[in-house]
Amino acid sequence: MSDRVDPIPEWHVKGDWFDVCTCNSPCPCTFAQAPTGNHCEVLWAYRITEGRYGDTPLAGLNVVLLSGFDGNLWADTKIDCGFFFDAAADERQREALVKIFTGQAGSWMSQFVPAHVKGVTGIEFADIKVEVGDKLERWSVTVDDRVEAGGAPMSGPTSDPTKLLQSFNPPGSEVGPTEAPVTWGKGQGGRWAAFGFEANIPAGQASKHIPFDWHGPDRP
Repeated sequence: MSDRVDPIPEWHVKGDWFDVCTCNSPCPCTFAQAPTGNHCEVLWAYRITEGRYGDTPLAGLNVVLLSGFDGNLWADTKIDCGFFFDAAADERQREALVKIFTGQAGSWMSQFVPAHVKGVTGIEFADIKVEVGDKLERWSVTVDDRVEAGGAPMSGPTSDPTKLLQSFNPPGSEVGPTEAPVTWGKGQGGRWAAFGFEANIPAGQASKHIPFDWHGPDRP
């Protein structure tokens, strides 16, 4: 029997990432600070709009990460987390998604997972629906009947309604170093129960959108 490990092919995925969490808005984690009250229950949603893993297409597939943690994600904290991967993926797509998002295929998650993830409490393939407005006027995710969450851009009495509240060069970007803008928002509510994490978040808490664009594998 062979112990050969298949080499990681050239791959690229890009798309939309957003979160919904229990923190006050704007989310302190993206500023590399401890979460509100030093505790965060959080959902990260990924919608792949373009991508291939070798010759395996990945566009149109979605991923959801759930976690709950105490302390500063970027300092002295390692999190447990669980993953939902898109049930619409075929066998090769499923293998590619798991390798990319659990840090086995290089790029940002191969840095984030070893440094900041203590353990993966579950991996499941499920029906995931992610929607992002063309003008970022809203974003939302559902995972069958176990996850429902969404957000919308922040606005206020002095903001220009034709412009998004955005910032650049975030100190704690959850999608890794990026030149893309962070669009600051507020959650429109979130509920989930899976992988040992449970939340029922009222509207008004933190939510934001960041595009992601990852390439792999890392070459010496």
